[in-house]
Amino acid sequence: MSRLFTELVGALSEAWQELRIHRTRVLLSLIGVAVAVCAITTVVGVAGIAGQAMTESNERYGGRSATLKLSTYSDDGSAPDPEQMSTIWRESLERYDVAHAGRIGYGQATVQFVDGAVNLSVQAVDQPYAVMHRLQMDHGSWFVEGDDTRLAPAIVVNEAFWQRLGAPDLAQNPTVKLLGESPTTAVIVGVHRSQSWDTEPTMYMLNDAYTAIAPTAQPMQQPEYELWVPPELSEQMRVEIQADVQARLGDGFTAEVYRSDPGAYDADPMLSMKLMVGGVAALVLLLGALGLVNIAMVTVKQRIREIGIRRSFGATAGRVFFAVMMESVVATIAAGAVGVMLAILIVKSPMVEEFIGQGMITDFPPFPAEAALLGMVCATVVGALAGLMPALVAVRVKVIDAIRY
Repeated sequence: MSRLFTELVGALSEAWQELRIHRTRVLLSLIGVAVAVCAITTVVGVAGIAGQAMTESNERYGGRSATLKLSTYSDDGSAPDPEQMSTIWRESLERYDVAHAGRIGYGQATVQFVDGAVNLSVQAVDQPYAVMHRLQMDHGSWFVEGDDTRLAPAIVVNEAFWQRLGAPDLAQNPTVKLLGESPTTAVIVGVHRSQSWDTEPTMYMLNDAYTAIAPTAQPMQQPEYELWVPPELSEQMRVEIQADVQARLGDGFTAEVYRSDPGAYDADPMLSMKLMVGGVAALVLLLGALGLVNIAMVTVKQRIREIGIRRSFGATAGRVFFAVMMESVVATIAAGAVGVMLAILIVKSPMVEEFIGQGMITDFPPFPAEAALLGMVCATVVGALAGLMPALVAVRVKVIDAIRY
């Protein structure tokens, strides 16, 4: 074992010395390899950030992994009794010990702005909604315990709503008038982060608060029921909850539980981009490998005398083969390391993260270790392939050739 280790270290040291001697010849080819490795590593790293951005964006609508939604309907289109559904829902959460769950309802409210009254959309939710849907707050805070008992209902608005009010300081508890059958004053407690296309004012209210002010002529539609469960238990809980609710509702009603989060789909949204950039990087790697082969072949031809003398002093064919091949492998590993470091600097730069995340990512992933590993593996494979042919030529050199040259 000690002898094998010594021979390996000696071969690597010899390969590095040869590269230093012929560094001018291999530099241009290694630049191509480094660029290709950087491209492959960068696309995997960027895909990780872009995938996280897409996942978080989708989770704002469908919920985190794994979010189950319960919907119920009857054969004649009528909704189940609200009180009965509330009881069934509450008991189901207790039975399965679900910590994060809530109802989602949709309605309308007329808000008095300085420039006139505006009828806008209201989303009625429960307090866990922000955690389940990764809703980020730019100003103020999300609903807290006790907000559902306020005499002046608390609301969380989007950026467009807040700006239309003149961007008031939330520490001063700004209020707005909600018009309708039962006019009331609402207190703005938070402003959530919005997408660039979200230009119309919208707001969130707690379910109980909205029910109290909802106009009789336009009551809130039947709410959606959702719960956040461990992904590994999602299928089992989906089946069991659906069966429980169906049994409680009885004949004439249908209960359906399904996953709404992005994890329910197996398709990779970044696959096309990965294949495209990976194909270009593979082509660059191939060109770099061809350049290394040409340079290595020329170098071996010029070293026939040296190789012949080594053979005459007892160097085995395996030792010569390994030494020549390792010259290309060591060179490409060095180039690959440079490419990986450049890729890390590019992907983790604040400018790239901000451009890809668009300010919507809360959990930036670290640079993926598989991306760096892939880059180094590609560099090693290219070096081995580029050194194979020159190594075979070197093995065929005979001792007599040292005299001829």
